[in-house]
Amino acid sequence: MHLIEPLGFQLDDRQLKRAGLDYWPQVHLKRHRHWQEYLTQRPPGRIVALSVRGAVDHWDFNFEASDALLFGPETQGLPPEMLRDYPGVRIPMSGAVRSLNLAVSVGIVLYEALRQTR
Repeated sequence: MHLIEPLGFQLDDRQLKRAGLDYWPQVHLKRHRHWQEYLTQRPPGRIVALSVRGAVDHWDFNFEASDALLFGPETQGLPPEMLRDYPGVRIPMSGAVRSLNLAVSVGIVLYEALRQTR
């Protein structure tokens, strides 16, 4: 997992560690001071931008094993320029639901990508 600062949460937060209690020791975490640092150090592969403004539903997008899934801050999402630079994928919403929290969104898209690439 690559985290790009500034973060909207504290990594030493007790609630965060408790939420990932079973798998936190298995996470290979890399922190980047800013976006440009991430771009120079990232593994090869596509960057796929996840946004409510994405053009393709996540189940219709053809994920590749080397894709990097890019999620923005929970409060504002990704900036529009990221959707211009990278393929934009969305999770379709139903009824009055207008958004999902970040952890739920990551889980939904990650498991669809794993389903497709395994």
